[in-house]
Amino acid sequence: METNGAFLPDGGTTGRSLVLFEEDEAEAGMQAVREAVGVDVVTATGEEAAPAEGGGILFESLGVAVVDAPPEQVLQAAGEAAILAVEPERIVYALEASQYAPSETNGQATLPQPVAPSLPVSPLGEAGGLGAEYLRGYREAVLHLTDAVASDTATAEAVIAAVDESQATWGLQVTKVVNSCRTAKGIRIAVLDTGFDLQHPDFAGRSITTQSFIAGQAVQDGNGHGTHCIGTAMGAKCPGVRPRYGIAYEAEIYAGKVLSNAGSGSDSGILAGIEWAVQNKCAVISMSLGAPTRPGQSFSRVFERAARRAQQRGALIVAAAGNDSRRPGDIHPVSHPANCPSIMAVAAIDVQGAIARFSNRGINPDGGQVDIAGPGVDVHSSWPLPTRYRRISGTSMATPHVAGIAGLYAEADPTARGAALGRLLAGGAQRLALPSSDVGAGMVQAP
Repeated sequence: METNGAFLPDGGTTGRSLVLFEEDEAEAGMQAVREAVGVDVVTATGEEAAPAEGGGILFESLGVAVVDAPPEQVLQAAGEAAILAVEPERIVYALEASQYAPSETNGQATLPQPVAPSLPVSPLGEAGGLGAEYLRGYREAVLHLTDAVASDTATAEAVIAAVDESQATWGLQVTKVVNSCRTAKGIRIAVLDTGFDLQHPDFAGRSITTQSFIAGQAVQDGNGHGTHCIGTAMGAKCPGVRPRYGIAYEAEIYAGKVLSNAGSGSDSGILAGIEWAVQNKCAVISMSLGAPTRPGQSFSRVFERAARRAQQRGALIVAAAGNDSRRPGDIHPVSHPANCPSIMAVAAIDVQGAIARFSNRGINPDGGQVDIAGPGVDVHSSWPLPTRYRRISGTSMATPHVAGIAGLYAEADPTARGAALGRLLAGGAQRLALPSSDVGAGMVQAP
């Protein structure tokens, strides 16, 4: 059994533990946890994302449990062969590069005022019950998300002004989506994020399945990040206001709310969302979220094994590489959980074909590589009403480009699922004159 001592949290933890079981040995492992910790571990059956106080919850398809006890207490069950790893549960965040990015309202360019982030709803309860470690982690992540990326925005605005986006966004043009005959019809794509604006007129009549894994919050998106990501991945071919911004416009939308309206959540919510998507036979799972990592830090063994098991059940997971860098002088490694080898890590490219200033790099040798890149600077997509549309930046914006195009490949080749679908994406990417540590196989391209 691994304790994964290299998996040290930077963005804060919840005090709970992630427990990985040997495949088909979850019941034996749960029994060992019950005896060692004295908790009742139940099997997730729907919207459950976190265990009840003093309990545990098992995500059966993934062979992972979340236990309301610290790792050092759960490690008392370490003698049980069915238990492969125990890790602290991390706090995760929506990976938008800046809340000062330019926006667009009903087709008219505007510049939004800076928004002070609100206090997140804790996975453990209301804001008043948050511990110092949670608040410290949240503050650090807010600094990561709202630090200046003015040079990216100013450069992108200047260049995009010379790009014809009257019919389609620059991202759909450079990825050749506008030239593809594929629509992802019949393909299920899950976006695990802050939810979705179910009243957005561009999605009327679409097949939309939703589930919230945030206690006390409906799927309806009170943040905007999730609606933006779903728009890029699966927005309409002919939106109410041009340009076209969506890729897989006939895909079946699965919107899982794993981040609160404040843009924060926890590992257990992500795992619950992955379990839900796998059980619903989604071919692609898109996650524009994460937590920072450090140079030399290993990936999560729990998430790596969960991603492999999702692949075996036909799902490819793509995730944002992270926005912690301030290039050229300050470059950070790929974020958790995108740093897992079996999760496709997505970097961000700007309209000039350069790596985005904030995009993280494949630095850590033990996993942590960048696999592919997508358009991620000044990306126009859907936003909750009444705003309707907005431009923002981040590896979060690059990730749904890859997810939507993965849906096109899944339609083109019904046999390509899981890891095979990832290989198709990488094989079809446009090589760039940039280091593979920054962009992986290159710019994603539609089939």
